[in-house]
Amino acid sequence: MNYIYLHGFASSPESTKARYLSQHFQALQMSLLTPDLNQGDFYHLTLTRQIHQVKALLPAQPLSVTLIGSSLGGLTAAWLAESCEQIARLVLLAPAFGFLAHWLPRLSETQKQQWQSDGAINIYHYGAKRPLPLSYGFITDLAQYDETQLQRPVPTLILHGRQDDVIPVEASRSYAAQRSWVQLVELDADHTLGTVQPQIWQHIVQFCKLESALA
Repeated sequence: MNYIYLHGFASSPESTKARYLSQHFQALQMSLLTPDLNQGDFYHLTLTRQIHQVKALLPAQPLSVTLIGSSLGGLTAAWLAESCEQIARLVLLAPAFGFLAHWLPRLSETQKQQWQSDGAINIYHYGAKRPLPLSYGFITDLAQYDETQLQRPVPTLILHGRQDDVIPVEASRSYAAQRSWVQLVELDADHTLGTVQPQIWQHIVQFCKLESALA
């Protein structure tokens, strides 16, 4: 089984979660691939670009990949599983379902209008540790995706914090309620899930059946 971790929006493979999970996989003498979804060009980031980037990394064998995705990386993973037979299972950490509906209201009307008119807006990037410009194409691209079309029954574990004020847990509740193959675990945490990393790891171990590797 191949394991791939997809980091979140305005994040990087050096994020706390990515490093934590990588260390734990290494302790089991297993590899966790953590591609940089920024590709050195945050300005032109889109969901479509992320999907194409990760799709190119997938091996040919069916059911040979477990995708672990955080926030926008989780949404990317869900869309990859819809069309890629290589995906055997998904672990989604505070997945960004309804991203535009939940994230855009964090901007003022003036900011949104200026973004559209100027074609770019500065977003604080946690990987770069500074604001970086992002094209309005990010919005127009994401608006084309209808999440009701995510219907391929790939075994899925969602871990979502009840105190998440970026993507509310209700988004994952709604997603799971309409898909029998999805297991939702709610945690006492915010969007970063930073306070529950040991719990996340234990859920991944159980869901991915890594117990034999721990023996």
